[in-house]
Amino acid sequence: MSGHSRWSQIKHKKSLTDQKRGQVFSRISKNITLAARKGADPKSNVSLANAVEQARRENMPNDNIERAIKKASEKDGAQLEEIVVEAIGPGGVALRIKGVTDNKNRTISEIKKVLSNHEAKMVQPGSIGWMFNTPAQVDEQTQQKIDKLLEALDDLDGVNDVISNLKFKNQSVK
Repeated sequence: MSGHSRWSQIKHKKSLTDQKRGQVFSRISKNITLAARKGADPKSNVSLANAVEQARRENMPNDNIERAIKKASEKDGAQLEEIVVEAIGPGGVALRIKGVTDNKNRTISEIKKVLSNHEAKMVQPGSIGWMFNTPAQVDEQTQQKIDKLLEALDDLDGVNDVISNLKFKNQSVK
């Protein structure tokens, strides 16, 4: 009967779930720190408000959120930066890889290695970026202006096709 205790099974399951939660919290913390560089007030910084909202959805403790915001204002800590790498994958598939790192050169070399192992290669920045639609993040006031513009365009003849192709990621601060 050794190795069949209920506590042993619970301990192993808890260890796995804690590890997964820790990875999620680390990723969210990096996003909060990166967003907090534009301003530490979530009311005036839409990207920070979205990152904090995501952290709350994942049940991240408030202490961790505040620590991540504080980390952005420190000068001694590791400076996180956002990178975008464009690549062509197998079969000519366009890839746009976004990441947050504290060491840009190391991360890019790791991405190159993974791409070369999977028959893909990096391309010059901007060469395939035009293929991707980056959603806009807008506040409530801007969203109202966009809605008025779309209503005015909708009244015109022949503009319905253009409106159906516009895509916005509506995220507003409450």
